[in-house]
Amino acid sequence: MEKKLGFIRVASAIPVVEVANPKLNADRIIALIEQAAKENVKIVCFPELCLTGYTCADLFYQRTLIDETEVQLERVNKAACENGIFAIVGAPVYRNGKLYNAAYVAGAENDMTSNLEVYKNYLPSNNEFYEKRWFTPGFGENKKVFEVDGIKFGIEICEDLWMPSSPSDSICLDGAEIIFNLSASDELIGKEAYRRQLVKQKSATNACAYVYTAAGFGESSTDLVFSGTAIIAENGSLIATSERFSFKDQLIVADIDVQRLQADRLRNSAFIIGNQNPNKSDHEVVRLNKKIYAEPSEVTRTFAPHPFVPPEDEMKTRCNEIFSIQVGGLATRLYHTGIKHTVVGISGGLDSTLALLVTVKTFDKLGIPRKNIVGITMPGFGTTGRTYNNSIHMMQSLGITIKEIDIKPACLQHLKDIEHDLSVLDVSYENTQARERTQILMDYANKMGAIVIGTGDLSELVLGWCTYNGDHMSMYAVNTSIPKTLVKYLVKYVALYEMDEAAKETLLDVCDTPISPELLPADDKGEIAQKTEDFVGPYELHDFFIYYTLRFGFSPTKIFFMAQKAFAGKYDDATILKWMRTFYWRFFTQQFKRSCMPDGPKVGSVNLSPRGDWRMPSDANSKIWIEEVDRLIELAMKNAK
Repeated sequence: MEKKLGFIRVASAIPVVEVANPKLNADRIIALIEQAAKENVKIVCFPELCLTGYTCADLFYQRTLIDETEVQLERVNKAACENGIFAIVGAPVYRNGKLYNAAYVAGAENDMTSNLEVYKNYLPSNNEFYEKRWFTPGFGENKKVFEVDGIKFGIEICEDLWMPSSPSDSICLDGAEIIFNLSASDELIGKEAYRRQLVKQKSATNACAYVYTAAGFGESSTDLVFSGTAIIAENGSLIATSERFSFKDQLIVADIDVQRLQADRLRNSAFIIGNQNPNKSDHEVVRLNKKIYAEPSEVTRTFAPHPFVPPEDEMKTRCNEIFSIQVGGLATRLYHTGIKHTVVGISGGLDSTLALLVTVKTFDKLGIPRKNIVGITMPGFGTTGRTYNNSIHMMQSLGITIKEIDIKPACLQHLKDIEHDLSVLDVSYENTQARERTQILMDYANKMGAIVIGTGDLSELVLGWCTYNGDHMSMYAVNTSIPKTLVKYLVKYVALYEMDEAAKETLLDVCDTPISPELLPADDKGEIAQKTEDFVGPYELHDFFIYYTLRFGFSPTKIFFMAQKAFAGKYDDATILKWMRTFYWRFFTQQFKRSCMPDGPKVGSVNLSPRGDWRMPSDANSKIWIEEVDRLIELAMKNAK
């Protein structure tokens, strides 16, 4: 189980140094190695030339300094071996009559070897930098990728990162999932923001984790200041940073999800093609012998319970972008077809509300009167006063054409025609209403020369919680890649920032309405009796399962582990596993609905269009996924006892 989770703990370590004092610097490096080992770190990266200090200048010519550095490097290597950790340490090394700015992988073995060294390629010699004065570029002499426990990592040093084509590009094409950068990098106004962006971008373009460690307190301040910057990024996202301008030793720890990186690379055909490029640089693979995957109990990384929902500080911007994509998709379809009328079924629920809002905004942008939008509310056996009134008030406030068609008489006639007992409130009873509504929408659209706007969302498509050839079908489905947890935020965003006060109050009430298809009669109080989440489970759990199953292909075991952390205190293990089993069963059995889903705009990284992101046979077998969940359920029951 432990390797299956795919987490590896790494660290960026910034020691306080004394210039030209390798013994004291080694003492501090060893102390940080010991601290890192206690925190279950498997690979720790130190700054550039940290054994001597980056700012030694012409002291690098002194043989005494170089010889003492070799002695202290042996001490560091021994300490790393004893602590069962890899430590990537910066030091000047003298090899074959040349001096190199090097990174050394300590902890691989007790005997020192140049096979564990990587040399800096790009030596800056401009402005405040004079590295070519002392060091030889490492081009062609240190093309290495290190492999340990099935994971590959590579190393580049400071300036290498800032080049148009950095060593990490070819290192990643040769399979490295993690890049470590030993840096010095003094401070200038605005440099930190650029540096962070550079690290994030490099981790994104190479689908890798990037661990950046720069020199800190203790370097010479003759002309420069070093802040001690540590940045750990994973595929474009920052996951850990240091306190800048600290006067103490620092250890910045993070859990890298290597499986997540591998999943992104598998889906990126361009990355695979690049890996097969005959012009790429082949690196020597240096194999190291250690187990570095984290035990489940060691993983401290946290997981957002709503991975589709933007963080609070980005909510407005991201919702605006998502809404704009939906509007842009529908606008293009209307412009291309020349159609100036649409029909939308309005239930007073979240999905139909969002679809209507997208349609209204599209018509506004195209300069088409809102009256050309026909909103049809179709009360059925389970329609409540709250949703009915909300649908009417919303359409009135938005100024569209309102039409009401009571579907109960037609449904009763149909149930009678198929000889269905009206006391049996089964799937036939429910789907009769859904299909009657769709028939009305389609036929009314034909009558007007309009198109039917689909209202169903991504979560419903995954779970198959839609009636085949009923609400499953439309002529353009604007919500097709919006998961249920995100729909509410989008409606709220539009209410607050895109609509006038007349519509705002109703839209906010829609956000608070329980999710329901309203196909079964209301309760004695006239309130919604059929709540979707009572039957299929909480949408926030399903959206969590959806994201990590479809986006990264994670196993049930890993997703369960992540869900335990994400929903701690809200759902117990039994609840998570109950609905996880439901998720896998419904996901596999309902593919036939997704195989013929209508057109709709792709919004995020998870989309189920059979013409785009997701191609799956409708008769695929779910056995191995269900069996894995059943094993987890059995284990959870034993642990509960």
